[in-house]
Amino acid sequence: MPVWILVLSQFSVVAFALLGGVFLAFSDFIMRSLRLTGGAGGLEAMQVINREVFRYVFMSLFIGMIPVSLVLAVGAYRNLAHSLPFLAAATIYAVGVFGVTAACNVPMNDTLAGLEATSAEGIAYWESTYLPRWTLWNSVRTAACLLASGLLQYGVCRALLDCDGSNWRG
Repeated sequence: MPVWILVLSQFSVVAFALLGGVFLAFSDFIMRSLRLTGGAGGLEAMQVINREVFRYVFMSLFIGMIPVSLVLAVGAYRNLAHSLPFLAAATIYAVGVFGVTAACNVPMNDTLAGLEATSAEGIAYWESTYLPRWTLWNSVRTAACLLASGLLQYGVCRALLDCDGSNWRG
C-alpha cells in the first residue's frame, strides 16, 4: 500500500469519526436539551449555532472531506486490488453526510433562520417540524460518518494484511 494512501486513510478515519461524534452529540443530547429549554430558548440557541458553525474547524473538515474522499477513492482504485471499501466510504460520505446535509438539514436551518424566535409560527415550526425531522436526518449523518470511518479502517487493514504485495497494483 502506498504510504500516502495509508496516511490519508488514517487521517480520514479520524476526521469521519470526529464529524460523526459531533453529529452524535446533537442527535443524542443537544437537540433534546434545546427542546427542554422551551420553544423560544431552544429555537434561538439553534439559530446561533447554525450561524457559528461556518466559522470553525467543523466546517473545514465537513467540506474538506469531500475532495479528500475523492482523492483517496481514486488513489485506492488505481493502486489497490481491493479498493471497494475506499470507494464505498467516499460514496457514503458524499451522499449520506454531505448530500443529506444539503438536501435536508440546510433547508430546515434556512427556514429556522428566517423565523422570529418568540413568534407562534417560529415556535410551532421548531417543535412540530424542525426538532423531529432535523434530528432524524442528523442521525442519518451520524451513521454515515461512522460507517465511512469503519469502511476506511477495514480497507486499510485488508490492504496491510495482504503482506505478499498481491493487493498492490503498482
